[in-house]
Amino acid sequence: MKFEIAEEVFQLLPELCFGIVGVEGIDNRERKPEIDEMLKANVEECQKAFDGVKVKNAPEIQPYRDAFKNIGINPNRYQCSIEALLDRIAKGKGMPSINPVVDLGNAVSLKHRIPIGAHDLSTIIEALEVRFVREGDVFIPFGNGDAETPESGEVVYVSGSQVRTRRWTWRQSEIGKITGETTGLLFPIDGFADFNKEKVVAARDELAVDVERFFGVRPVVGLVDKENRIFKN
Repeated sequence: MKFEIAEEVFQLLPELCFGIVGVEGIDNRERKPEIDEMLKANVEECQKAFDGVKVKNAPEIQPYRDAFKNIGINPNRYQCSIEALLDRIAKGKGMPSINPVVDLGNAVSLKHRIPIGAHDLSTIIEALEVRFVREGDVFIPFGNGDAETPESGEVVYVSGSQVRTRRWTWRQSEIGKITGETTGLLFPIDGFADFNKEKVVAARDELAVDVERFFGVRPVVGLVDKENRIFKN
């Protein structure tokens, strides 16, 4: 597995850092009641914490909104994934269960209030990258909607020419989504070295321990930043 950040992205966002958890050989088909309870508890905690509070004004969300602006994304129109999750919960809409390993990632994301993505390793072509969109890149929305051509200048998660997440952490693709049949995946955890690196590392380490505890497979972990742009295992 390989994860890489383009130098050009760090030119605009020099403090970006990414925790990495990669795992292969899991069985994601059976429910895990303890994960269900963990997700439920963290949803309830977030609902209490943001009762009567505008999520977009929360201190932990501001660096992501600022980063969106710095790469040309309007954060009022396109929310960072963790802001979108917290906003949904604050409005009393809860958090649906998807499947065990996705639920685990969401539970850890909500606990630390930090974006955590998940990408099926079997669909990754050579590497998963964060870079500016190129001519020929294509995005397939969730639900197999019509193919979209990302806008020029977008920062995207991408493998080959298949965009996996548009506008950095805004919207994930149908391609690479985690299902019950997924056996290997890569979790990127997005943060900032000058703001919440400790949370990135804590979330990474907690997620790695929980993956091994619930799925019986030891994951690999890493940290990517401007001094170390590539993670490879």
